[in-house]
Amino acid sequence: MLLAICQRLEHSNLSRAILESDFGFGLLIIAHVLGLGLFLGTVLLFDLRLLERSIRTSPVSDFVDHMLPWTRLGFGLMAVSVVILFCTEAVKCYQSTAFRLKMAFILLGLVNVAVFHQVSYSKSGTQANRVSWTIAGAASLLLWLGALAAGRAVGYDL
Repeated sequence: MLLAICQRLEHSNLSRAILESDFGFGLLIIAHVLGLGLFLGTVLLFDLRLLERSIRTSPVSDFVDHMLPWTRLGFGLMAVSVVILFCTEAVKCYQSTAFRLKMAFILLGLVNVAVFHQVSYSKSGTQANRVSWTIAGAASLLLWLGALAAGRAVGYDL
């Protein structure tokens, strides 16, 4: 059933229009890379802050308030562009172990974010929270870098 959906997506008018366009595919790749850079850049800074490796002068709560809108913008740009790009190679992605691994890393990364914001994140900065922040920051780094590595592997049919 999923394969049939992927085949329909790949043969859709949207996919055909992107692939036949002189600039469509390239512009989508540019949007994806810009979103990726913005997202991973802010995530890296935030995770290093949680691990107390950078920007220690700013409380975590202030850092979240300043960085979260940029992180969301990067994720949104990346997500929209990749959904459209997926239509052009849906069957390849469906059959790719690396793509499935990438999706697993992304799902776990999003769960980590949700758990952090619901359980660990507190403006008080208690010692117990600092331990959970360290765990959340380390997990985030591993999961998002894993998604990045798996995403690169998709391009090489791994």
